[in-house]
Amino acid sequence: MTYVATRMAAKALRATGIDVIDLGLGEPDFPTPTHVAEAAHEAALAGETLYTQAAGTLALRMAVAEQFRRENDLDYGPDDIVVAIGARQIIFSALMATLNDGDEAILPAPYSVSYPEMVKLLGGAPVTPACGAETGFRLTPAVLEAAITPRTKWLFLNMPGNPSGAVYSEAELRGLGAVLARHPQVLILSDEIYEHILFEGRESVRFGKVCPELRDRTLIVNGVAKAYAMTGWRVGYAAGPAPLLKAMKAVQGQSVTSVAPPMQAAALAALTGPQDCIATFREAFERRRDPVLATVADIPGVALSPPEGAYYACIGCAGLIGRVTPKGEMLADDTAVVTYLPNEGHVRAVPGAAYGLSPLFRNSTATADATLTEAMARVGRAVAALSPAKAA
Repeated sequence: MTYVATRMAAKALRATGIDVIDLGLGEPDFPTPTHVAEAAHEAALAGETLYTQAAGTLALRMAVAEQFRRENDLDYGPDDIVVAIGARQIIFSALMATLNDGDEAILPAPYSVSYPEMVKLLGGAPVTPACGAETGFRLTPAVLEAAITPRTKWLFLNMPGNPSGAVYSEAELRGLGAVLARHPQVLILSDEIYEHILFEGRESVRFGKVCPELRDRTLIVNGVAKAYAMTGWRVGYAAGPAPLLKAMKAVQGQSVTSVAPPMQAAALAALTGPQDCIATFREAFERRRDPVLATVADIPGVALSPPEGAYYACIGCAGLIGRVTPKGEMLADDTAVVTYLPNEGHVRAVPGAAYGLSPLFRNSTATADATLTEAMARVGRAVAALSPAKAA
């Protein structure tokens, strides 16, 4: 069952009058800051409604470059920046500009659900080494070395990770960088869209800063969606080497042309205006994470390694496989688990199979505290209703 399939199944149950709590959607439940929305409104009223440069307005690219300097200690100029319709379009344009049929992209599993689909759409081959809870859901140098072949074109790193919440240390990134230094054909995509959502006082550790020797083949991907509660505004940005950005700008110019100017004005206001919302949102996500950890610890058969960032709970469910539902159906895998949860517990989750790693399921913790508490209580009751696995 895919991410979309689970969402449609939950929607169908709701249509019958069943109250299903959807924990599959990965976006903040906070409103966009007022000054950001007002900036878009003012830009539209001022006539900022025509095409911009394909790479984005100069003002926004300068603000992005300043953010990289201020927060990541990375020196990029506005010509080293491209703005697109969300971080996902950045990634798609990069792949379209570089992938040939059969080229491989290493996507450490669990990975964001869109990664392999974009690679396949553009003729590439996803390579998905498993990076389970035993390694903190992090790629190791040995696993990376084993995954690289002469056809490898890209390595994707997502920090903090979706769905795992994993965060790499400087030492871990240097270890990966040492492997990559031996394989000059491999480009690195560092997806940092969740960089501001870090827990327990952690600070951002950026691949580009830790491995500056690989700058000429590293694409840093980010955007305003997660940190500023702007998922629907669709503004992402990237910094990278000039040849790659030139090709990406060509792809964008001949496909979507440019991001709508009012949306760019909103992103500019987000990056240059008050930043207190970032801390407010982060504190809320950490506050919501902790009760989920406590609840999962009390449910036999499931396990949760503490997420270090982002707003997801990547819950292992190996202990549920083989158990039997009240209807007499055996839970054969994590897809069966997430099919069972909305029917019995009225909670929607997403199976680990959608992220390339099983058996687990992902719950979003980006929802109201009371709703999340009720959802986890429902999961507990649904698990308690299962019967032990039948003897062989």
